[in-house]
Amino acid sequence: MNKMELVEHVVAETELSKVAAAAAIEAVVEGITKALRKGEDVRLVGFGTFSVKKRAASKGRNPATGEAIKIPASKNARFKAGVALKAAINKR
Repeated sequence: MNKMELVEHVVAETELSKVAAAAAIEAVVEGITKALRKGEDVRLVGFGTFSVKKRAASKGRNPATGEAIKIPASKNARFKAGVALKAAINKR
């Protein structure tokens, strides 16, 4: 499902217009992004938790040339599914 398909789903499930649904989804994504940028976790009860994980700098190798390279430290977004989401996915 891409963003437009998600907008269509929100429109079908609510009485929002397409523009309002797109704005709502954009606001949610922006809010999650801002919180993660600050280093905060975002917990959506029953859905899951978004968090930031730090990766230390490391050494790697360019597969094309075999040359050693330095991989800089970085931060990555992580998502851990909540109990309710896991149950819904595994429901038979």
